Amino acid sequence: MKTSSIAILLSLLSVSVFSQTVVNVSDKQIFQGVAKNVTIYSSANNTNERLTETKKIDFTKATQPVETEFSVFVNPHKTFQSILGIGGAITDASAETYAKLPAEKKQELINAYYDKTKGIGYTLVRTNINSCDFSSESYSYIADGDKDLKTFSINHDKTFRIPMIRQAMKAVGSQFVLYASPWSPPAFMKDNNNMLLGGKLMPQFYNAWANYFTRFIKAYESEGIPVWGISIQNETMAKQKWESCIYTAEEERDFLKYHLGPVMNEQGLGDKKIIVWDHNRDLMNQRANTIFEDSIASKYAWGIGFHWYETWAGGDPMFANVAKVHEAYPTKNILFTEGCVESFTPSKYQFWRNGERYGRSMINDFNNGAVGWTDWNILLDEKGGPNHVGNFCFAPIHANTKTGQLIYTPSYYYIGHFSKFVRPNAKRVSTASSRSQLLSVSFINEDGKLVTIVMNESNKSVTYNLIVDASEAKITILPHAIQTLLY
Repeated sequence: MKTSSIAILLSLLSVSVFSQTVVNVSDKQIFQGVAKNVTIYSSANNTNERLTETKKIDFTKATQPVETEFSVFVNPHKTFQSILGIGGAITDASAETYAKLPAEKKQELINAYYDKTKGIGYTLVRTNINSCDFSSESYSYIADGDKDLKTFSINHDKTFRIPMIRQAMKAVGSQFVLYASPWSPPAFMKDNNNMLLGGKLMPQFYNAWANYFTRFIKAYESEGIPVWGISIQNETMAKQKWESCIYTAEEERDFLKYHLGPVMNEQGLGDKKIIVWDHNRDLMNQRANTIFEDSIASKYAWGIGFHWYETWAGGDPMFANVAKVHEAYPTKNILFTEGCVESFTPSKYQFWRNGERYGRSMINDFNNGAVGWTDWNILLDEKGGPNHVGNFCFAPIHANTKTGQLIYTPSYYYIGHFSKFVRPNAKRVSTASSRSQLLSVSFINEDGKLVTIVMNESNKSVTYNLIVDASEAKITILPHAIQTLLY
């Protein structure tokens, strides 16, 4: 009995000592478990900082923040959507401008966009089916009147666009994702007999146009370029002076439901992703409601694409509409498919607010559920083109085709604060700022590294607490600056 009592007592003491040890170790792990320090990359107006590694700051044990402080709270245990990728469009204009560059500048451009060490690590590519405004001319892949598609050929694209896409694909490797969008069917298929100025696809050509998509996909894949997916129509509600075609929500739904979806399946392309809408945030909820509430149409739709041009009217971007679609249809994917700064003028190459427009949109769009983000043209010339209707715009990088010079704009660096560090298959994690002067979003990559992007559009420096679990780092961000925090 005596021996048994001693054994029990020793056992209880052992449990007590072990429990205390666990608590102590746990406290230490909470304090050190996120990271020992945070590496800061910055781009700031009126400085030389351009995606520059500026400093490392140690984490310390967090204390209770107060309302007069600025704080960014990150909870890496709450994860949301997986990221498809970030990138931009290789249009005819981009490819034609690229072709005019000297060999060393061509390689510089490919590295700048697609190399994640030397550049900003794009993985996502959008391209055009038939011509768009950023083409030197209007064209389609068939002869006029060929409803049977007997003359279908992508020879036009083999001169400039396909060679550039191949270079991008080579640089990206296995994470390369390409999707394609039409701006207009061939003129004879439309009720205005014109690829430009809106008009509608006539019902008698619905099946021919659906087959046109499959021909495009198969033709590109025969050139060794995998096509991940398509959108049904660029800017489905915009009558433009360039290539355009109008679909009401019901018309797009029925084209997908009765023609494009079934034809893609029949042609062995049922695994390709189909994106609906592909237009601005303002009307995206009505389009989602109409298509996703139809069980047959919905099964063919991977998700919905959107642009940012509703700000043309001078109002605020409708970021909340993205969240409302995500809330209503959480199983559908939301992809930003196009945005650019309009009204090109070379005097504004370094206009900082152009970059801030990108940062603001990307932070809000990802926080509201977007799985990827695609800029418009990756490269334009010294005139903001070529563009066959004079719709000249900005790109993150411009080329002076007379001198061979590449001009990097603030937009390039702002996008790079995301694309270089937020890799495909990363997950967004819970993040919130305590004060409206700071915008923030966070992700966790597959390798376990956390990425937080913080943006300050104000005219003053801000010192804030980055609080992650029970650890914090005190960081200062300059006026009109963006930071990527890696830890």
